[in-house]
Amino acid sequence: MIEYTEVTRWALRKAGVDEWLVKAVMAMYEGAQTVIRTTEGDSKAFNVKVGLHQGSVLSPILFVIVIEMISRELRPGLPLELL
Repeated sequence: MIEYTEVTRWALRKAGVDEWLVKAVMAMYEGAQTVIRTTEGDSKAFNVKVGLHQGSVLSPILFVIVIEMISRELRPGLPLELL
């Protein structure tokens, strides 16, 4: 299974982002944990292995970069109507 961190790292590099910035962004995602809050209390912390950080100002731009790099890989040979 490919983790989102690997896809994000690949997309950032493919987009030509400087390596120091790729490392800085990836440092925020590697080992990320979260809890679920309910009226009964918080769950135990668990690792987040999919998706982008909810509420992060970087999430929308990272999403756009990943989708753009994936679509660039798929464009050759496909009719534009499929995109």
